Amino acid sequence: MVVKVYISGISGNKEVKKRQQRVLMILESKNIEYTTIDITEPGREADKEFMQTKGTVRDSKYPLPPQIFNEDEYCGDYEDFDLANEIDELEKFLKVTPAVSTAEITFENKSESEDIQQNGNTSSREPSSDKDAATTQGESIDERTSLADKGDNSESRNSMEHESESKDRSETGSEQMEDSGDKNEEKSDDQEKEE
Repeated sequence: MVVKVYISGISGNKEVKKRQQRVLMILESKNIEYTTIDITEPGREADKEFMQTKGTVRDSKYPLPPQIFNEDEYCGDYEDFDLANEIDELEKFLKVTPAVSTAEITFENKSESEDIQQNGNTSSREPSSDKDAATTQGESIDERTSLADKGDNSESRNSMEHESESKDRSETGSEQMEDSGDKNEEKSDDQEKEE
């Protein structure tokens, strides 16, 4: 069944044009198949009469476009369409079978897995083995990270030890230089005395 939208291609009414564009845009965004029937085209007098006799009159003498039908079954006008869109019942309004949503698929899969758990049927162990593999991978990543952290700590400890050793050596070396300087002074004093 095809949704038919009766429109007016040459309407001077801005509100009618805006409403027609909105209806077509929403149908496009929802991926609903539709055909447009322009009642102002030559040779479409029968379609115009059909729309006017089957459509709902709101504020004017005749029903204004856009008027929405599912084949020959009347669905409603713009206001009905807009309300159905707002309350998320557009498929019901258009009398089309709704596409299965991903939420429904997920719910069905969840209920199937719950049935398996309740019945004790373990024929499908793949998801849990994937979970076990993911857990093992996660643990090995954690282990690698902790080992790398330990390695970084040991390297920093080693570098600190090297720094303190070299500091000790340099202090010892400067003390030795001071001692040799003191000895040189003593020698020069002794040499002066001898002279």
